[in-house]
Amino acid sequence: MADSGRLPLGRWFLIAGSAVALAFTVASAVVVGTVGATSEARSALVDVIDPAALRVLELSEALTVQGSAVRAYGATGDERYMEDYRDAAAAESASLAALEALLSRMPERAAVRAELDTLRSASAAWRRDYGDRVAAAGPAERADLAEEEYARVGGERFRAVQAALTELRGHLTRLHGTATTRLVQGWQTLYAALGGMAAILVLAGIGFALIVRHAVLRPVAELTGQVRAVAHGDFEHALKVERPAELAELSGHVDAMRRRIVAEWRRTSEAQDKLEEQADELRRSNAELEQFAYVASHDLQEPLRKIASFTQILEQRYGDRLDDRARQYIAFAVDGAKRMQSLISDLLDFSRVGRAGGDLVPLDVAVPLEDALENLASQIEEAGATVTRDDLPRVLGNRVQLTQLFQNLVGNAVKFRSREAPRVHIGVRRAGDAWEFSCSDNGIGIEDKHSERIFLIFQRLHGREAYSGTGIGLALCKKIVEYHGGRIWVDNGEPDDGSPGEEGAPAGRGTTFRWTLLPGDADE
Repeated sequence: MADSGRLPLGRWFLIAGSAVALAFTVASAVVVGTVGATSEARSALVDVIDPAALRVLELSEALTVQGSAVRAYGATGDERYMEDYRDAAAAESASLAALEALLSRMPERAAVRAELDTLRSASAAWRRDYGDRVAAAGPAERADLAEEEYARVGGERFRAVQAALTELRGHLTRLHGTATTRLVQGWQTLYAALGGMAAILVLAGIGFALIVRHAVLRPVAELTGQVRAVAHGDFEHALKVERPAELAELSGHVDAMRRRIVAEWRRTSEAQDKLEEQADELRRSNAELEQFAYVASHDLQEPLRKIASFTQILEQRYGDRLDDRARQYIAFAVDGAKRMQSLISDLLDFSRVGRAGGDLVPLDVAVPLEDALENLASQIEEAGATVTRDDLPRVLGNRVQLTQLFQNLVGNAVKFRSREAPRVHIGVRRAGDAWEFSCSDNGIGIEDKHSERIFLIFQRLHGREAYSGTGIGLALCKKIVEYHGGRIWVDNGEPDDGSPGEEGAPAGRGTTFRWTLLPGDADE
């Protein structure tokens, strides 16, 4: 019985349903048998015994009329009594024929037939020895028949008829009582069977209700309480129900899921703790970098400015006393101090991307481009460069950083120019969910093998004697674009739209830088 609760719910209902079906089958068989027996008893009583009793009553009346008519005829000789005698004899024959027809369905048929034969024989003997003789006698003979001896013979014969009739009537009365008892018992049994079927229905309903309560509602409520406890934060609360088998399996799966979630949660918590530690460490590192940036912008650049200034003053005051070698050394010192200042300034710009003033807002790209061109105005004019652009959209960006982006890209296009006058074109086109920008020029170009290297910090493809710079510009561009959620790459010798005939696009090999930025309008 301990394992009965682990039965599948379908097995519970199958067992209960089988028991109910078996009980209904037995009750139905009892009802069918009882109905058959009751119908048979009723048919025997109504269709056979009661008609037979009526015929016996008619027969008794006919025999009585015959006896009375014969005695009256013997005393008076009135023919009317003889007509009554003959009519009563005919009625007797009709009643005997009706009784004979009922014998085939009569209970205790042999005994009733024997009693009927006895009655028929006694009646025939009475008529033979007395009734018919009186009816056939003339006026002279009727006086002899009225003598005491013949009257005594007629009385004995008629008493035999009455005895046979009484025996037949008593037998039919017993049969009537037996059939009535069977009929009453049949109805009682039928009522009891129907009541039993009703009781089976009630018990089946109660049984199914108990099964649902025991095997469904209580386990579901138990599992619901356990799940509620887990949902309220008690993650160590085990989920387990014993019945039925489906809920037991379900609770096992849910508990296994709970254990996996708890294990993952613990691992996530540990990872979160580690991330928080790393974030704290990163904040400390950023604070140190901020301190370093402050030192670099003030404490380091001030000595460099002094070195450059006093070295130049030394050259101005004592230049006529120095030889060419000394003046060359002074020039090297001033140039190194200035390059160090420029390097520190670029490093500061690189470190500030995404930290200081880095909020992204919708803005028109033409605004930071115009700022960059204004900052580069003297270089563009000196190089005789031409800068064209498409109609630029709005993007989600930072004006200062996008100005640095355009200033570095256009500045490089002007700086790394070929023998021709620099021509620079800023293009744009839609690329899926983003805007793809390009900066194309007709400069000296970049070899394909250096396409990735140029975006690394401090990476230079040319010596300082050929082109000035610190090697940070393109690395700064990459950092700015990635901070804006885009990417940047280089296409050598490709105009903005891939066709050399576009208005404003430069011809020749040159260099094309491409980058993506997110749209700045909500409906884009």
